[in-house]
Amino acid sequence: MNPIAQKVVLITGASSGIGEATARHLAAEGAKVVVGARRTERLERLVAEIRSAGGIADFHTLDVTSLESMRAIAAFALELYGRIDVWVNNAGVMPLSPMAELRVDEWNRMIDVNLRGVLHGIAAVLPHFADRKEGQIVNVSSIAGHHVWPSCAVYSGTKFAVRAISEGLRQESKDIRVTIISPGAVESELADSITSPATAAAVAEHFRQDMLAPDAVARSVAYAIEQPADVDVNEITIRPVRSFN
Repeated sequence: MNPIAQKVVLITGASSGIGEATARHLAAEGAKVVVGARRTERLERLVAEIRSAGGIADFHTLDVTSLESMRAIAAFALELYGRIDVWVNNAGVMPLSPMAELRVDEWNRMIDVNLRGVLHGIAAVLPHFADRKEGQIVNVSSIAGHHVWPSCAVYSGTKFAVRAISEGLRQESKDIRVTIISPGAVESELADSITSPATAAAVAEHFRQDMLAPDAVARSVAYAIEQPADVDVNEITIRPVRSFN
């Protein structure tokens, strides 16, 4: 039996990129997926396409910067299916810039989405997992959670923090599996939020030549989920073969 089949998986940031690809892949494997994001029209289309392919999917508008919004999507999934098996904290933003440009609003946005969003996801699902004495949290970090480059300080800071929080949660949890996914450069909309012209040009030159397809990351998420209940894949780092970063 496919170990992913019938699992209830909630995915944040599912309107594009890694989140969308993960929803499609897991639904194709038989999971019941609940997807959340701010762009409801994209979620509607995604769910319709998954259902037309024979999968099971539902959506709920979600703002990961709001704890109440996170709790609402958790309640929605529980009302539909009675349980959540896997929670994927995927939502993220990446408006890179040199610190000297003082784009403080963008720093705060990264903190709110990339870091606070993960904490809100954990807070929304942890009581349910504790009651069931089982569950899995998958947090999407980045190779920027392992290394720092110019213009990447704040983004890397949020992703380093995601890894630290994930490891702390793992050590505190005897019944809950905790997985960190750290992708290299991925074909997505993340870089579209870069408003610093020099940084945007540098990213286009150095990172967009060899990039992972989002489905490659989705398969790594599936690998972590499909392991036996007593096996916890703590971290997967995934890069394009030609990547030196």
